[in-house]
Amino acid sequence: MTDVQIAPPAFGDAFRAELALLFRWRRDVRRFRTDPVPDALLHSLIALAATAPSVGFSQPARFVRVGDAARRAAVVAEFERCNRAALDAYDGTKRERYAALKLAGLREAPVHLAIFADTSTTRGSGLGRAQMPETLAYSVVAAVQTFALAARANGIGVGWVSILDPERVRAILAVDEAWHLVAYVCVGFPIEEHADRELVRAGWEAEEPAAALLTER
Repeated sequence: MTDVQIAPPAFGDAFRAELALLFRWRRDVRRFRTDPVPDALLHSLIALAATAPSVGFSQPARFVRVGDAARRAAVVAEFERCNRAALDAYDGTKRERYAALKLAGLREAPVHLAIFADTSTTRGSGLGRAQMPETLAYSVVAAVQTFALAARANGIGVGWVSILDPERVRAILAVDEAWHLVAYVCVGFPIEEHADRELVRAGWEAEEPAAALLTER
């Protein structure tokens, strides 16, 4: 094995400011234009997602592009079934606000990606997973976040749809039983942009101050 050391890149203040801006502008997008996303761009975003860290360098993320009309329609139907059940869990003002939310762009987005964790992968030989096997799924989440940030930097919106039954989606897409659904995302060009978060704008939840998230011991 060759150990090649090189000087790391130097990131200046301007880059750091733009990086912070990118983080702040990463949004779950629900409203998409129907313009196609160029294949080369989509492939480059997935290639960047593959650079995300993974436990034991297992690289468990598996991207499934859902282009078949019947499968896409089945996923939409599954979302609508789960969304009705979620609505029934609320009452009063929360129910009204939930009913008014747009929680998916499944019908409009030109690209659907189902992103799975391959729980059968032998890569990494289990390193780092004995005590915390959930780190395999966490690794896929890191890939999803990397994909979303790279997409945002290229003017592409990403909307994570979590109101789905993972096993039903796995069956709809006919993938290996060892593949566990981590994220189903809509991808496309946004039709509108907002500096604030949609759920804050809709009055669903206020933003938590960052200082409140830190505990000292």
